[in-house]
Order: sequence, then structure tokens, then C-alpha cells
Amino acid sequence: MSPYLPEPPRAGGPVRLRGLVRGLARSHSVSLLAFVPAGRDDRSAIASSRRYCVDVVTVPNERLGLEETAKRSLQLRSLFSRHSYEYMVHRRAPLQAELDGMLERSPYDLIQIVGCNMAKHSYPPDVPLVLDEQNIEYDILRRTAALEPFVPRNLYGAIDALKLRTEEEDAWRRADACSLVSARDEAIVRRSLPGAQTAVVPNGADTDFFSPRINRPGRRDTLLFFGVADYYPNTDGLLFFLHEVLPLLKRRYPSLQLLIVGKSPPPAIRRWASTDVIVTGQVEDVRPYIERARAVVVPLRIGGGTRLKVLEAMAMAKPVISTTLGAEGLAVADGDNIMLGDTPDEFATQVGRVLDDDDLAERLGTAARRLVEANYDWRISVRRLEALHADVLRRPEDAPRPVFPEPVATVGDRPEAVPAGAAAPQP
Repeated sequence: MSPYLPEPPRAGGPVRLRGLVRGLARSHSVSLLAFVPAGRDDRSAIASSRRYCVDVVTVPNERLGLEETAKRSLQLRSLFSRHSYEYMVHRRAPLQAELDGMLERSPYDLIQIVGCNMAKHSYPPDVPLVLDEQNIEYDILRRTAALEPFVPRNLYGAIDALKLRTEEEDAWRRADACSLVSARDEAIVRRSLPGAQTAVVPNGADTDFFSPRINRPGRRDTLLFFGVADYYPNTDGLLFFLHEVLPLLKRRYPSLQLLIVGKSPPPAIRRWASTDVIVTGQVEDVRPYIERARAVVVPLRIGGGTRLKVLEAMAMAKPVISTTLGAEGLAVADGDNIMLGDTPDEFATQVGRVLDDDDLAERLGTAARRLVEANYDWRISVRRLEALHADVLRRPEDAPRPVFPEPVATVGDRPEAVPAGAAAPQP
């Protein structure tokens, strides 16, 4: 059950869904029920999904991708409702009807729900539910609202986050188990629901597809940011970099170029387009741009879960410079396999070190590739998810939910969620 198709994999959610479903489909029969935006031609995406799913059923949702006026109208309605805006977008009767029909036609062993917003439908009590959380959704809303300078939007975001938190915690209670992308996210679930059955199923990279080429170190004067450009955390991070970090770098490296690669760059980003800031929009294959760049920058100040762009860049042995939040939830080490900086000066300094030092750039890239191969290959994540499924299916109906030990720390974990004397970070 997904709010989107896994194809084409051009955003974080579809990339994760594709990595997990393709892996599961190698040993299991997987059916997919997903929303698609109303009026969009998704025949090619559906056909691609059917290469590994035995059945793909889609439901048009006219509330996905609303125009600005319609979106604001629905947000206003949600403000005077007990439900969040996200609930009103995703709780749709036609999807419930398709779900009921699929359950009548086939005896499913397990239902996996992608994201808390899809947990708002009615599910049969005799089929185990596993909720896969790409992010803790209310946490992203809370963080976004905290940085919003426009007071009405700040207040609306805070109110919506409170509603979504109630709905998301209810989804955790309804599920038989939850899979999370990081120990930090797992700790949030367990603080709310101590008896929850959970597992960390990290985001990953296709290490065969994203692999480094020999003798392609990248241009010393080129940096890259890639990702969906109109996703608010990406937009905010890019504007932070453009306004506060890039001017510091240009004083020392006048010929420096920034590549911004990703679909739907908003006007606030497009207006920066110049010979020094190349805004490409959507591309078919991001790998040539990763190869071209000396390093990948991830200057995020808002977000949740873990960033797939970090893992895909690392899989290609490319140095990554990130904020602490941008690398949150990943078992990285500053100066070993990544460079971290949070203030404009810190971030610019870390970028400068990579631009100036060939040996450092090569060492970072090599260590990053090793980290992804060892911990963040999709095949590893699929095995963890299969183990969680097996545990759920073996558990007697009247068995109490098990209590698991606290997770160890990764970058960005909250101290109270980490046991004293924890070992070195592991995913």
C-alpha cells in the first residue's frame, strides 16, 4: 500500500519503495496498490512496476499535486478539522474500495503500508500489518514550522504537526510492526510506544548501478547538489548554500561552479541560474553529473529519516560535505568518510579542504564506498525487512509485543535514546 509508484525512481520515497519491492520480489509474490495523480499518464511507470510485481493496481487521487489555490483551500479546511492536511489528501474512498476488492480476490500473508498516511484506511484484523516509515512525518513538519519566519505559516505548520503526530502514533499502534530507516527514528517510535516491534531497515543504494569509474576524479571547480528541487527541505538547504556559503567559496575559488540537478526547481532557485550556478531540472541519469563533480554538497537544515542522495554519492566514491542534519541517521564519521559543517563558515571550510587536497578527496570517496557496500546496499536492507516479516508471521496472535534493547547511536541521534557506553555507530 503506497502513496506513489516505485517508478520512475526520481524522489526519495519511490527510490526506497523500488529498492525494497524489487528485492522482496526475488523471493516473494508482491502486489502493489498505489495512488497516482489524477490526469497524469502513468502507463509507462505502471508497466515498469509490473516487471517485478505480480499485480499493480492504481487509484487516481485528485488531491495529489494540487495547484496553489486548491492546495491552500484544502489546508484551510484542514485547519478547522480534527484531521491533518495529510490525512485529507490520502484518506480516499476509492482506494479503500480497491483494497477491499484485492483482499477478496487473493489471500495475502501480510500487508506492508508505506508511510503513516496510508495507515488511515481499514485493514482486516487477520492479516498482519507492517508499517514502513521513510520519515517520521510529524517530525519533519515540526522542524519545518520551527524555521518558518512567516508567522501564519509557522502557526499552521505547528498545528498540522500536532494533528499528524496523533495520527502517526495511532498508525504505530495499529501496525503489528514498524520498519524505520534509522536508530533515531526507531527511538522516537519506542519512546511513544515502548512495546512496539520495530526494526531498522536503512535506506540504501544500488551499488551495481551507482559505482565509481576508474580515473574519473571529477572537476576540481565543480560542486553538485541533486534531489527534487521543489521539496521544501531541499529548497531551504539550497537557498542557505546559495545565500550564505557560496559567496564565501567564490572569494577563494572564483571559477567554482555549482550544479543543481533535480526536477521542478522553484522560481527561488531558478533565478540563481548563471554561468556559476547551473540549474538543469530533471535528468534521465544523475551519474554523469556525480562523476563530473569534485564533491556533492548536502546543506540541509530540515528533514527526517536518512538522505538517499548521500548514499548514492558515496556509492560512487564521491566526497560528500553535509550538515549534521543532512547526514542524520547514517553511521558516518566526520573526516573519515564524510565532511560535516553546520555554519556557513564551517561548511565552506570543509568544502575548501576537499577542493584543495586530492589525497583527502580520494580517501573520503574510498571510505564512503566501503561504508555503503558494508551497510547500505539494498540487498542488506531487504534481508532485514524479510527478517521482520518472518518475525511478525511467526508471532502467535495472543503474544505480547516484544521489548527490544535501545538502538546504538548514529549521526543525529538524540542523547537520551542512546545507552551509556554505546559502541561505535552502526546502522
